[in-house]
Amino acid sequence: MDLKNFTWSVDADGIALLTWDMKDKSMNVIDESVGQDLNAAIDAVVADPAIKGCVITSGKDTFSAGADLTMLERSGKAYAANVKAKGEEAAMVAFFEDSRSLSLILRKLETCGKPFVAAINGMCLGGAFEIALASHARIASDNPKLRVGLPEVKVGLFPGAGGTQRVPRMTATQDALQMLLKGDQLKADRAKAMGLIDDVVPAATLVEAAKARLKAGVDPQKPWDKPKFRLPSGPVYSAAGMMTWPPANAIYRRETYDNFPGARAIMQVVYEGLQVPMDTALRIESRHFAHVLRSPQAQAMIRSLFVSMGALGKGLRRPQGVPPAKLGTVGVLGAGFMGASIAYVTALAGMDVILLDRDMESAEKGKAHSHKLVTDQINKGRSTSAARDALLAKIKPTADYADLAGCDLIVEAVFEDPAVKADVIKKAEAAIRPDCIFASNTSTLPITGLAKNSVRPDQFIGIHFFSPVDKMMLVETIMAEKTGDRALATALDYVKAIKKTPIVVNDTRGFYVNRCVGNYIKEAHLLLMEGVPPAMIDNLAKQAGMPVGPLTLNDEVAIDLGLKILKATKIQVGAQAVDPSQEKLLTFLVESQGRVGKKAKKGFYDYPDTGKKSIWPGLKEFVGKQIAPEDVDRQEVIDRLLVTTALEAARCVEEGVVTDPREADVGSILGFGFAPWSGGTLSYIDMTGTKAFVAKCDALAAKFGDRFAPNKLLREMAASGETFYGRMAQKKAAA
Repeated sequence: MDLKNFTWSVDADGIALLTWDMKDKSMNVIDESVGQDLNAAIDAVVADPAIKGCVITSGKDTFSAGADLTMLERSGKAYAANVKAKGEEAAMVAFFEDSRSLSLILRKLETCGKPFVAAINGMCLGGAFEIALASHARIASDNPKLRVGLPEVKVGLFPGAGGTQRVPRMTATQDALQMLLKGDQLKADRAKAMGLIDDVVPAATLVEAAKARLKAGVDPQKPWDKPKFRLPSGPVYSAAGMMTWPPANAIYRRETYDNFPGARAIMQVVYEGLQVPMDTALRIESRHFAHVLRSPQAQAMIRSLFVSMGALGKGLRRPQGVPPAKLGTVGVLGAGFMGASIAYVTALAGMDVILLDRDMESAEKGKAHSHKLVTDQINKGRSTSAARDALLAKIKPTADYADLAGCDLIVEAVFEDPAVKADVIKKAEAAIRPDCIFASNTSTLPITGLAKNSVRPDQFIGIHFFSPVDKMMLVETIMAEKTGDRALATALDYVKAIKKTPIVVNDTRGFYVNRCVGNYIKEAHLLLMEGVPPAMIDNLAKQAGMPVGPLTLNDEVAIDLGLKILKATKIQVGAQAVDPSQEKLLTFLVESQGRVGKKAKKGFYDYPDTGKKSIWPGLKEFVGKQIAPEDVDRQEVIDRLLVTTALEAARCVEEGVVTDPREADVGSILGFGFAPWSGGTLSYIDMTGTKAFVAKCDALAAKFGDRFAPNKLLREMAASGETFYGRMAQKKAAA
């Protein structure tokens, strides 16, 4: 048998071993050829009377992370070509059949009459776990890194190869829905407790254990294909079912606001599928899968959260021809919260860290932050004391600049003041090697201005982390006017080493992400000053798809920081750059009331030691008016919050701050959670339609002022019917 992606053997006991090991990839992924190979293997098992069953395993460290989603992009292009060649109905029929090809293969495996056992040796996600679920037994190794799950909802989809039907037939409906809707990755013990894995064995004996399981006898007929099968949680229309579905629907609405077609489809296909036989249920799943796959939300999320994010992580913007940076030791200047956090993620990635501050007490305090973070992980069962000791051994606190002499990269994270940074830059450059790259972590200060303090401006670059550093996945890399290729390549190599996603932007005040999020928060301030109830502002933002409301976000990033940036902008750019209404609000909160945000347990919200946060009552008194909730135009509030943010992204494109829509979109989602259902700021404009977006801007500008006025680029694009991604495609074609 000629298989492209698997090796095949049959032992003396008649047990076939199908080992998934794609030669040209570091990790197994599902593409069209994998389905073809799997189909051929099923036929071979069935056709040979000497074969008693088959074990499916992986020849790599992990089983598989699931489907290659670029395959879905190809399906979309094939659909578009078929529409032109054969018409929409024929194209949709072909698309439907193509989209359910793996589902049909797995149903064939499930009903072929011979048992298959999945021997799961590592991470097994998405379509790969659906292969395991279709098998007649599942044995997992005791590999601590092993995870199983169906995370498709996180990229706008849902499991389309039987996952939504097998999981709730194997475990309680409530647990199944939670797993599917959250995209949880389960450890082996949790999966076993849910009945999704049959046994956990030592990694060294995994395949032997799977073969032994087959020899002992594995029923080749699934429980749901037997006449007396009963659902784990009982029928949908039963007392138990009515205890599950109404609250499940309420929770779904609360968590998603019905913004995600994939999540909605999960609710629908599980609900409908559990009421019919398996073959009908799988067809229901396939119909919804094809529909969701064609939705603009899923296409945008796949593009941004899988294709673009993957490309950026692999070095999309890394200059060609620059050798990989050898980063053995990284100096972190400033041991405050940000610097200490940067030191932690750097040491966690295996690099040595010189953590410098003005005195040893401050530097030691910064190192203690890493101790706390790892201890928290230990308390949650996610790390060990030995791992903590090893990480702390990599961090050397110091107050002596001479200790920076052996550093390959410097990351400066001192107080956000040009004079303070200038002093630190000069002292550090006097101590470091001539070839050491210097990166400044700043949220708003232009990098070109800071680079003027450097004697090697070509080796000076901005690296903007987001707080909390250990959790936020984005790093904004900022090019100053004289930044060279080696500095950019080194910065990107470093970001990759600490397992974060980089975007590259050109220098400007606030860069890209903070300009966009600044508009989002500013609009909330203005809405508040107009009398819109603060709770409504945050709740409507969440209804629009934002993970947190703008007032909550402002509390978390610190209100006093916002006021500081506003004052600096006023001094350096001019009074016209600041909205007096916003300035009045922030000055009152910070300087009159000391309400600086969550760190002080008082901002727009009060944060009691016990219980939930609540809106500070003094806001209503300060504003002096409040619109009745029923009189608030809810859609207008949503539009204002989303449009002002996306419009700033479009301005950044026109100004050359962002040069690639993929970076704009990924940066907006990872940086501040811009409505993930949209695919990001520029995808939101494309999805709305440039002409319709400009019309929406004009309507808002007429009512609320020039801050909503569309820029020249948007007007030109609206007139010609262009999109941001269409422009990118044209540039690629021209190149």
